Amino acid sequence: MKMSHVGIMVGDMDQAIEFYTQALGLKVVMGKSEVLEERKTAIGRMCIAVFGEGFEGFNIAHLLTTDGIGVELFEMKNRQERHEVDFSRIGIFHFSLETDDFEGVIEKTLQYGGKQRMDVMRYHPEDDSKPAKMVYLEDPFGNLFELYSHSYAETYASEYE
Repeated sequence: MKMSHVGIMVGDMDQAIEFYTQALGLKVVMGKSEVLEERKTAIGRMCIAVFGEGFEGFNIAHLLTTDGIGVELFEMKNRQERHEVDFSRIGIFHFSLETDDFEGVIEKTLQYGGKQRMDVMRYHPEDDSKPAKMVYLEDPFGNLFELYSHSYAETYASEYE
């Protein structure tokens, strides 16, 4: 099994594309496109099946991480102003990215309208040979993402305590 992509609801497509490309370094595969609620096309029928009757339409864009994972951005016509995380609800509550420019990505996240939710944490602060760091951040719309300085495998190797 391989990860293909993640879909993220955003409040403003232009701002989202700017944030995800400029702050996080993703590349645009397909720019902002409009999808309307209709039954004449396969994409229209598929969207009604997924979103239900009455979604009216949305803008969509497809981006890509440097390792080939897709990020689908959705800007629904009818939407909340911001994402409100409810940790008592079942479901996905964040995604995670890995970077060699850990501090730089944090700075760009803030510069492009995101938020840092916590102080940077080291998994093994007592062991200088294990420098893996992480931090939770938000995009400009309140979507949570975790930033790693090292790979998932390195961070959670069997000696993780």
